Amino acid sequence: MKSWVKNSTDRSPPSVFRGSRNAEIQLLLGVVGAPLIPLPISSAHPITRNIKDPAIESSMAKYIVQQYVAATGGEKALNSIDSMYAMGKVKMVASEFIAGDGLSLGCNGLGSNGKAMKIKSVRNSVGEVGGFVLWQKRPELWCLELVVSGCKISAGSDGKVAWRQTPWHSSHASRGPPRPLRRFLQGLDPRSTSNLFFNSICIGEKTVKDEDCFVLKLEAESSTLRARSSSNVEIMRHTVWGYFSQRTGLLIQLEDSHLLRIKAPGSDSVFWETTMESHIQDYRTIDGINIAHGGRTGVSLSRGESSESHSRTRMEEMWAIEEVDFNIKGLSMDCFLPPRDLKKEEEGDCGVVTGDVHLPLKTRGGSSRPVAVSKVVAIDLDDSENIRDDEEW
Repeated sequence: MKSWVKNSTDRSPPSVFRGSRNAEIQLLLGVVGAPLIPLPISSAHPITRNIKDPAIESSMAKYIVQQYVAATGGEKALNSIDSMYAMGKVKMVASEFIAGDGLSLGCNGLGSNGKAMKIKSVRNSVGEVGGFVLWQKRPELWCLELVVSGCKISAGSDGKVAWRQTPWHSSHASRGPPRPLRRFLQGLDPRSTSNLFFNSICIGEKTVKDEDCFVLKLEAESSTLRARSSSNVEIMRHTVWGYFSQRTGLLIQLEDSHLLRIKAPGSDSVFWETTMESHIQDYRTIDGINIAHGGRTGVSLSRGESSESHSRTRMEEMWAIEEVDFNIKGLSMDCFLPPRDLKKEEEGDCGVVTGDVHLPLKTRGGSSRPVAVSKVVAIDLDDSENIRDDEEW
């Protein structure tokens, strides 16, 4: 951990793409593959609840959520779902932008002075393709298998602990209470979405792709942030926003942002901010439930230090749902059991690979070979990994 913090506090920002294509795949899967939402969701809450609230912002948010429930099929249809299955395909692309000399990144790739920003490197502009399978039995029980360019990651929750398994690390659990997979809130699980945003507040209106939307905001409580933090990694905030169409009542954009502070003895702290923005589209009715069948997620991973060393990495994922089914027969608790080698992590929600690490990535042929990686840094709240000095994988 000490060596990584030292590398992260250097004035020259690390290059994600200085290594091989496998390093890029690892970054994509580590950050975009299986992120979790900020808060746990309980299935015990009824969908229809009293929307009266002393605060107008809260009362309005509850009304918007009720309209969303109606738009996705209604209370009776959503309550009839005990389990679900979904299969889809993904395409992931990564690129790194470096901003220095007081410049700031604009949405068009230009700095504040109008000059084009420097693109550090783009390893594979075509992107990496793959597919995934999702299983869910109530929000607390879920399982994901995702394969991209021959590399597979697995993640899940048995209702007591959320875990992840990757080719470059043994099975490990996220800190704090188990939370649902973010993918379920990207138009796949209306019940969990309504439960999440029921306690939110309405902060106003915004137009998203020519669609007028109500914006709901939800902050993770300080107790939840403390439970997910550790002695050297502090989660300072985690916020989620939902953009609900005023015309259809459907969720068409999901955004969340979290800020980390990496504490290093005897030196300044390093701040990392990750922002994810998902555009949700192609809603279709399956067995009376309105389910989104496609979308696009953009990710921005920033290190906020001085202007000379500020760096930002951008990633993007496009996904499409090919199959959806509900109330799967024979889907038992055994399907959601964590791996036997699962270990509870103690070093905080921070996934890092540094130096010349040998990374055993699975290839299409099924073989595994060590791949040298040079300084890959990926901050992911939900990828809790033990970090030790001079660790060899």
